Amino acid sequence: NFIDNIAMRLPFYKDLQQRFPNNPDSVRYYYKEWKHPVKVFDYDKGTITKNLTSEDSIKYMVSFMHCAMVAMEPQTGAVKAWVGDIDFKTWKYDKVTAERQPGSTFKLFVYTEAMNQGLTPCDKRRDEYISMEVFDKKKNEMTTWTPSNANGSFSGDSVPLKGAFARSINSIAVRLGQEMGIKRVITTAEAMGIKSPLDDAPSLVLGSSDVSLLEITNAYCTVADNGMHHEPMLVTRIVDKDGKEVYSDKTQSVQVIPYKSAFFMQQLLQGSMREPGGTSQSLWGYIGQYRDTEFGGKTGTSNNNSDGWFMCVSPKLVVGAWVGGEYRSIHFRTGALGQGSRTALPITGYFMQSVLADPNFSRYHGKFQKPEDANITRDMYICDSYVTRAKPDTIAADSTNIVTEEEIILDENGNPVQKEKTPAIKEPNAPTPPEKKPEKAKPTKEEVTFDNL
Repeated sequence: NFIDNIAMRLPFYKDLQQRFPNNPDSVRYYYKEWKHPVKVFDYDKGTITKNLTSEDSIKYMVSFMHCAMVAMEPQTGAVKAWVGDIDFKTWKYDKVTAERQPGSTFKLFVYTEAMNQGLTPCDKRRDEYISMEVFDKKKNEMTTWTPSNANGSFSGDSVPLKGAFARSINSIAVRLGQEMGIKRVITTAEAMGIKSPLDDAPSLVLGSSDVSLLEITNAYCTVADNGMHHEPMLVTRIVDKDGKEVYSDKTQSVQVIPYKSAFFMQQLLQGSMREPGGTSQSLWGYIGQYRDTEFGGKTGTSNNNSDGWFMCVSPKLVVGAWVGGEYRSIHFRTGALGQGSRTALPITGYFMQSVLADPNFSRYHGKFQKPEDANITRDMYICDSYVTRAKPDTIAADSTNIVTEEEIILDENGNPVQKEKTPAIKEPNAPTPPEKKPEKAKPTKEEVTFDNL
């Protein structure tokens, strides 16, 4: 039992076992039946007192969803905001440094390595079924792994990488991981700021290895700063009582990925908000009025919808958010409820909305730089958007709705015999109807501006 397992690890339950070593019924009574005043968390009042059993108090507390948020300056690594959980008095475990599965936010490193190896946002890969033999560490045996897409289907189309990243298509991410090499992806992730151990497994590209929110936010800062990485900076300077400096931050930015790769990843992150079907498009509802600033985003959702992530990237500020239960077994029932775009995205959206609306923070407005590399041409990152093909509707021609009184003759194999069509007999002196000339379609012209979408 999930609740009982939590209770057995708590001090009050161990005290009951010591008080009643040979009387499990007494332990059960004080745990499951004895109601007493318990201080618990409340959103409106902070802390309230309720008359509950110890079991009910645990059920009450684990029902809360937890969240964390961190904001960093890409150019300096300075941490400007840090929210470890919803209430420090009740939950002292810092969720910014806690390690959880990042889901699709980890695809940043897969696509970055693809750009490192010469691909561009307009290169295509096919969205199709893929399976492979992998080693299952839990079962200690080889097993067949068949990753699926979030919508449960494969289009079979060749999709530009900017569209695949925007739609967060798993099959293409897995294929890129195999094409680029998982070890190379790990090297790129570590260079960009990931310090948690990463498993050398195909599922890594879908975020199967745990990382912290601080690490993943710091890594996204590398893309925003044109490939320059800066360690997170919490303290800039310390002086003693006499004003003598005893500490000063000396860390420097280091170029860890090529500028060209960083520029292409900036385009992919922006495409997540601009491409048809992009998973970050709802961010426009929070920051759409600020036309003087460009934004990119990436959603992430782990297995069973246990963790929801969102990374909001702008040239001067990167904000990351995580939402999930205290335990991984606590999760949303469906992806529609628990996906990162529904849980974590609004946190970053409201934060960025407040920052950009404050005149004191006008320095965080800005747009990404135009390409400074002569080897970067527009056709590498500006190409036709991918739109899912409409499936033909077969209901209109349902065979059960076809009624005919014509006799059908079958051959010896049971196949219908096609009758020869007899030419229609024209009546003598019948006037010939005039031929209708097809009307020419008038050309239409419509200007589309991405900023107004």
